[in-house]
Amino acid sequence: MTDQSVSPAVDTGLGDQARESMARGLTAVLASSFSLALKTQNFHWNVTGPRFHGLHAQFEEQYTDLYTATDDIAERVRALGIMAPGGLTAFGAQSVIEDAPEVPPSANEMVATLARDHDAMARLIRGQVGGAAEAGDEVTVGLLSDRLGVHEKTAWMLRSSVG
Repeated sequence: MTDQSVSPAVDTGLGDQARESMARGLTAVLASSFSLALKTQNFHWNVTGPRFHGLHAQFEEQYTDLYTATDDIAERVRALGIMAPGGLTAFGAQSVIEDAPEVPPSANEMVATLARDHDAMARLIRGQVGGAAEAGDEVTVGLLSDRLGVHEKTAWMLRSSVG
């Protein structure tokens, strides 16, 4: 990530290697969060059937939270002294979330897909927390722990509503 560093003068107690490692992990979380937000918004637009109203509102709450989280995550990357990516190509290359299908699935399949995606986010984040703790990066640990809780709860709620 050296080519994305913006300032060698960042001196918060984390070494350059630790900052770059944290930023690399956060960038994957950022890309995946953005991809999941976009997919959730796509499902919000295209859900149909008797569960339309409830799912339309639920998906809106979820993508709004995810877009807010992307800002927090990107700002943490910047605080570490690294440029945050923002292009769709960069996000697509680093995301663990698959694009929404061309033909919208049924409402139940949307819910099941998003539950699996939130599980994937939880696995991704859980894999980053240990490294952040080991590096002594409490801020990143806190941010990731908060997001982990959101993804686990959202996955549970979605799984509980699969018809």
